[in-house]
Amino acid sequence: QVQLVESGGGLVQPGGSLRLSCAASGSIFGINAMGWYRQAPGKQRDLVATITNGGTTTYADSVRGRFTISRDNAKNTVYLEMNSLKPEDTAVYFCNADVWVLRTLRINDWGQGTQVTVSS
Repeated sequence: QVQLVESGGGLVQPGGSLRLSCAASGSIFGINAMGWYRQAPGKQRDLVATITNGGTTTYADSVRGRFTISRDNAKNTVYLEMNSLKPEDTAVYFCNADVWVLRTLRINDWGQGTQVTVSS
């Protein structure tokens, strides 16, 4: 079993900042990549940012330049630093992990989500 636990969400004003974290635990043999997705009410879940075990990053064009994804491989933790937040960033943010378990089984797992609300 693999568990992902997100934290760091909250209410901020436009232009503010938040830092999300996601810790992975369980029988993880190796992590291929971790990332963040978000979903607003009535909308689909969209990619925000991803980072591979080697450090390669990918960003949605809507957040590039404002958000930064990073990781601590020793702690199996991924972070998302969000700056210059806008009301349209309001969503539930979900952590995702692409991991190897039992040496040969590759799985994709999701966290429970953390709410980010940007409002004045």
